[in-house]
Amino acid sequence: MNLRMSAILAGGLAVGAAVLALVLYLPEQPGFTAPDGPRWEAVQSEIPTGKAVRLEVRLVTAGGAPVVSGITVTSPRLDMGPDGMAAMTAPLKRVTGSAPGAIAFETEIVMAGRWALTIAANVEGRPKPVSGVVIFTASEKRTEAAPAAPAAGERRIVYYRNPMGLPDTSPVPKKDSMGMDYIPVYEDEMSGPDGTIRIAPEKVQRAGVRTAVVARRQLARSVRGAGTVTADESRLAVLTAKFDGFVEELFVSLTGAQVVKGDPLVRVWIDSQEILQKQADFLGALKGGRDDIERAAGNLRLFGIPDEVIAGLRRTGKPVRSIVLTAATSGTVMEKPAVVGMRFDQGSTLFRIADLSTVWVLARVAERDLTAIEIGQRAGITLNADASHEIEGRIAFVYPELDASTRTAVVRIEVSNAGGKLKIGQYADVAIEAALTKTPVIAVPASAVLDSGTRQVAFVAKDGGVFEPRDVVLGLRGGGLVEVREGLAEGERIVVSGNFLIDAESNLRAALATFTAHQAPQ
Repeated sequence: MNLRMSAILAGGLAVGAAVLALVLYLPEQPGFTAPDGPRWEAVQSEIPTGKAVRLEVRLVTAGGAPVVSGITVTSPRLDMGPDGMAAMTAPLKRVTGSAPGAIAFETEIVMAGRWALTIAANVEGRPKPVSGVVIFTASEKRTEAAPAAPAAGERRIVYYRNPMGLPDTSPVPKKDSMGMDYIPVYEDEMSGPDGTIRIAPEKVQRAGVRTAVVARRQLARSVRGAGTVTADESRLAVLTAKFDGFVEELFVSLTGAQVVKGDPLVRVWIDSQEILQKQADFLGALKGGRDDIERAAGNLRLFGIPDEVIAGLRRTGKPVRSIVLTAATSGTVMEKPAVVGMRFDQGSTLFRIADLSTVWVLARVAERDLTAIEIGQRAGITLNADASHEIEGRIAFVYPELDASTRTAVVRIEVSNAGGKLKIGQYADVAIEAALTKTPVIAVPASAVLDSGTRQVAFVAKDGGVFEPRDVVLGLRGGGLVEVREGLAEGERIVVSGNFLIDAESNLRAALATFTAHQAPQ
């Protein structure tokens, strides 16, 4: 059996399969009209492909007279069931009919072939809905099948191919079994590397083909981790009692209060003979030399006696039992154990203050990602409380210890918190931008590469709607980009969207070319 006979047999099997699919596609439906009842028919069964395609049907009686009133259409559906593709549907929009009794819809026909309009309607005077399936045949516009030819004689047609992709060609124009024109294949479309094709601009636009310029880019990837907001350890201060005493008065009585360095916090009563003795030593030293005075004043400062109190001793010459303790730093009062009348011992904490204008986010990062993290890298922080807003921070330190149970390490991120949005203890999602290459490399969007597992191909867009397949060698991936080490040059334009359509068309052309070359003449 020669190749031509194989093609005829394949075409016959394809037609038989389509007929079988159509028969299987028309099941008995509730309310389906009897042979002698009204039926649905197309006003014009031949339609084009493209957008805003108009479909019109009408309901006619058994005698052929149109039903012009009392029709309420319900649940219309348009799909390619007759060609075995019932899952391919098209949207329907009801529009005004061109004549009385005509039911009209507007739709988008994305490919040539047979489309089935399943329609049902309640008809006045009939107890059951009238249902039916109307078949429309869509044909591609000639400008979509091939680009508009220049002046006569400039382009030579090699052969005509089947519009439905069957392995059937013809040396002369003809139509298929559904009345669709065979598509011409021009000589210039077959020039260039195998698989190079030319596609009309209208078809390219309708298929959503987009291109981009090949350029050098810095590849990076996002390292993700989970973190917790904590206070900056270098901005914490604790007011601790260095002698025994009592709390006489609180100048800051609420946790969460904002204080400035030097603000009075608490007045205390000194209940320590040691402190009273050191005050006496200082007063005695005032009568001696300068070195004795500084030594005695230094002893008082070691026990937390403020400089203002020491100055008062020098001025009055009398010891004091009640003194005011002040804030050592500006910030927020995080803890306030001190209450009026409370007795405290040496070492007791009276206030804990934190400057929260800058905070830390301690994030846990997987062991495998540690090599990509460096001090100074940018980190994006998203809080559960406001997932729509990302806060920027910088890597300040990578802790040297690894958690053996989770195989993670802690990364410290410094974050500005001038607005106070970050709260201590909040959970945060962290994304660290890690550079994969030291210098920019040729990189393209990952969607530009078709990967079969054994071959990676990108389509280069040439002038005049020509697309050339190009084998590429890939490298690193990151941030939606992939490095191209071989196959593409900087400045070339490649297809980044809709390349599956071009790949299918390219494979079809290559297969048809091989089929035509090996066809034996009868």
